[in-house]
Amino acid sequence: MNGSTLHKSAADHAEGLPGAQLEHPFGDEWEVFKVRGKVFMLMTEVPGRPVVILKADPGEALALREHNSHITPGYHMNKKHWITLEGGDGVDEEFVGELVTESYRLVVSRLPKAERPVDPQTYGSTTRAAR
Repeated sequence: MNGSTLHKSAADHAEGLPGAQLEHPFGDEWEVFKVRGKVFMLMTEVPGRPVVILKADPGEALALREHNSHITPGYHMNKKHWITLEGGDGVDEEFVGELVTESYRLVVSRLPKAERPVDPQTYGSTTRAAR
């Protein structure tokens, strides 16, 4: 998957999540997806390379970075809790969707129960091995 396809796939998936909203608080170069005002995904270009920045469980983030050369620590974010995904071999629509959904679930799980658009324990849960 190339960079422009990565951005389209991630955006399409994020737009389908309950309560997700697209904003541009940092200008047109940054697409920021939020749920109930909390960021779960950012998209931009880092020196000409389209990237998607996602929240991740720290242990899983480490495993993802170790097993996939297209995943690095979160660009301009907390390196322990965020990852940066680039397009490339082995990055497909299903993988992107899983990462976007997991980022969304992590953010939703930190919201007060009354504000959660879904149950983060069950919504979109998958059993995915690190790639």
